[in-house]
Amino acid sequence: MKIRKLNGEETCPMHLLLLADPSQELVQDYLTRGECYVSEMDNEIVGVYVLLPTRPETVELVNVAVTESMHGKGIGKKLVLHAIEAARSKGYKTIEIGTGNSSVGQLALYQKCGFRIVGVDVDFFLRHYSEEIHENGIQCRDMIRLSQDLHL
Repeated sequence: MKIRKLNGEETCPMHLLLLADPSQELVQDYLTRGECYVSEMDNEIVGVYVLLPTRPETVELVNVAVTESMHGKGIGKKLVLHAIEAARSKGYKTIEIGTGNSSVGQLALYQKCGFRIVGVDVDFFLRHYSEEIHENGIQCRDMIRLSQDLHL
């Protein structure tokens, strides 16, 4: 598997990006401000993430997504670890990520990759999405914010 930054002429894999964030409007917004990376296997894009600068020395990892048929093969973890190293190599001091309270698998993954929970944005998904989101039998209401220091 190869992970690389998309070049300017390439189109971001919107079908994958929408797996992680159902709002095409929000996805388009951060694509204009961030850098899109993809993972490829046999010349097929199977994963994606976006690094989005937010504050001085801070970047947010947004929209980590893997093709559904490739779930459970470690691709998501490789993407997250690649993003951490990409952020570190660009000189960022902190990398942040947010996920829904119902995204139990993602919460476990991010913590296994060194992120720590730093806060909860209560009712984030109720305020920013017109339709209810449900995962794992749980309504997604709150944004769980996680962070990792990159200078350690």
